[in-house]
Amino acid sequence: MAVLYIAAGINHFRSPKFYQKIMPPYLPYSYPLIYISGFFEAFLGILLFFDKTRNLAAWGLVVLLIAVFPANVQMLVDYIRENNPRFWVAIARLPLQLPLIWWAYSFTDRRNNRRNVSKVPA
Repeated sequence: MAVLYIAAGINHFRSPKFYQKIMPPYLPYSYPLIYISGFFEAFLGILLFFDKTRNLAAWGLVVLLIAVFPANVQMLVDYIRENNPRFWVAIARLPLQLPLIWWAYSFTDRRNNRRNVSKVPA
């Protein structure tokens, strides 16, 4: 998963025009937002490699995946409006967010948190 997010984050810097096309028009400063989201994708992907930062990285990716969901919706809206023959790609991206969120969530330290709560003195 870490490599996936590092590569995706780097791609924001290599192909920002692709991401700019799917940015919802109501969001100002599309290029800074593209670079910021790319930075965090790559940065959080790197943090997944380390035990001490994995929980933070996983929660950060959950939040990031939710935050970029409007761009996936915008992509679908635009592809339908343009009669783009690849609109099925945009349709597939929407439900794909759920397993990606679940996958990131699976890296959170839920068991350790439950153990720490049970050790709290009464």
